[in-house]
Amino acid sequence: MSDSPQYTPVPPQAAQSGLSDNSAGALAYVTIIPAIVFLLVEPYNKNSFVRFHSWQCIFLGIAAIAVQVVLGIIPVIGWIILPFASLGILIVWIIALVKALKGERYQLPIIGKFAAQQAGL
Repeated sequence: MSDSPQYTPVPPQAAQSGLSDNSAGALAYVTIIPAIVFLLVEPYNKNSFVRFHSWQCIFLGIAAIAVQVVLGIIPVIGWIILPFASLGILIVWIIALVKALKGERYQLPIIGKFAAQQAGL
């Protein structure tokens, strides 16, 4: 027999299931589809953080569509303002995504209040 230490195998750890709250909240902003899925699938639909960001993403998408339709209907001035409004919506979307990734429950003006109500906060 040798005096070398014996190798003891380490049992494999259980794989983590699902995403972290921060990742799920940020992923909700990718498109409206993950936001809707998170509202329907457990355990994410029980998590107030993920629900809040999912609802905020849905309301931000609705607001973006409404702004684009309204500005698209207004001749000339609306068409000139539309690219700047779209850029502003993109910037707000990126800010919301980064805040969710950092674990912050950042409420956008007007939209955030409705999202908080829908999330039950």
